[in-house]
Amino acid sequence: MKPLRPLLTLLAFLAMTLCASAADRRPNIVYILADDLGFPELSCNGADHFKTPNIDSLAQGGVRFTRFFTAPLCGPSRSLILTGRYAFRTGAVSQDTCRNLVRTGDKAEQMIPTVLKKAGYATALIGKWGQLSPSGSPAEWGFEHDFHFKASGIYWNSKTVKKMNTDGSVRGDPDTYTKDGKVLPLNDGEYMPDLLHKDAVAWLEAHKDGPFFLYYSMSHVHGEILPTPDSAPLPAGTSEAARLAAHYTDNINYMDKLVGKLLAELERMKLRENTLIVFMGDNGTAKAHAPVATIGGKRVEGEKGSMKEGGGLVPFIASWPGVTPAGKVNNNVADASDLLATFADVAGAPLPKDRPLDGKSLVSQFKGSTESLRSWAYCQLGNNFYVRENGWKLDQAGDLFDMKDAPFKEALVPADSKDEAAIAARKRLAVALAELNPGGGIKDPGDGSGRSANKEEKKAKKAAKKPKGE
Repeated sequence: MKPLRPLLTLLAFLAMTLCASAADRRPNIVYILADDLGFPELSCNGADHFKTPNIDSLAQGGVRFTRFFTAPLCGPSRSLILTGRYAFRTGAVSQDTCRNLVRTGDKAEQMIPTVLKKAGYATALIGKWGQLSPSGSPAEWGFEHDFHFKASGIYWNSKTVKKMNTDGSVRGDPDTYTKDGKVLPLNDGEYMPDLLHKDAVAWLEAHKDGPFFLYYSMSHVHGEILPTPDSAPLPAGTSEAARLAAHYTDNINYMDKLVGKLLAELERMKLRENTLIVFMGDNGTAKAHAPVATIGGKRVEGEKGSMKEGGGLVPFIASWPGVTPAGKVNNNVADASDLLATFADVAGAPLPKDRPLDGKSLVSQFKGSTESLRSWAYCQLGNNFYVRENGWKLDQAGDLFDMKDAPFKEALVPADSKDEAAIAARKRLAVALAELNPGGGIKDPGDGSGRSANKEEKKAKKAAKKPKGE
């Protein structure tokens, strides 16, 4: 019997090695969040005026959702994405309040990186974080590495911007960025999106043994819209409107180029086959660009900040080699609360059990299923909200909308309509809202719009800071 002992030891060792190898093969996750990129600005979604071949390639190799919703403004949207909880639960109902997410004590929120770290994932945030910064640094929320900038639409430093053919305004504080707690200068001629890409590649290279979660929060295409390194000089006398249009197209092109470069790096590192890539927009198209962001010559109804379709409807694509069926189009409703549940499912990570989570895993739909774990999606900004199923939408005022022509039109249904389908839809969605009870949750303490705190109060504070005589 003794000769069997070495054999059994060897078999046990091999079994342990195989288990460890299987664990190491857990999928990597790269989550790419574009800023102010609406549904109608991807050519795979039918855009009339924009071409996005690299992002389209993700859709061609994966699943493209046509009814994916999030909050219509960047701060509330990012809070929803990272916590998996609706705003009336977390308090992230406005651009101001999303900065006050609870991060200590029993009521502390948990974000995606904290959940994934429990499953052994390395975590990084590279890109925009400013809307959440007062609620803590990325490190406090579970990101082991972070490279982030303040505000939005950061591309060049102020000195470089002043040399450009623009009105000279500079958004936020673009002259510095933060890397792992250290504040660094954005030097003359440096392009923030290129710095983000470079840092992402370096981090992926350092963690290519996996598993890892990269939250790549792009600067594109939030305003102020400025020339990219690829922008050609414009002819003398070009109008401001023509300049903006040309540079907006340039920014979409450059964003798509960076996505392509990241895909190429994943291929070079031999990581692509074991990496789930999710591409998404953080809210609808900005108001200045919504009129030209058409599909088949038709404008989407609503835009960033609006509770109409174009405010919360965003591009959403999942590409996972060997898992997602190529070129699949998914018409089910889903919303951004689903991301935490989805990524935890992919990683095999336990979900927090001490609080309501609103998301449902999309993994089965990533694999090609047409069945959904939810029958409606939820959208909120400030004290306004709605539930949305494939053909209907019901808002906080009790108004029902026929969405058969969405995203181009939403038709208000008369309260006394005798249409049986409308009556049934109203009843279903009223039950959903009653169960959620958003009105009983945390409210916008400002003007109720979710945009910011009381505007008159802000104006008064700003005026009080001005020196006398101005």
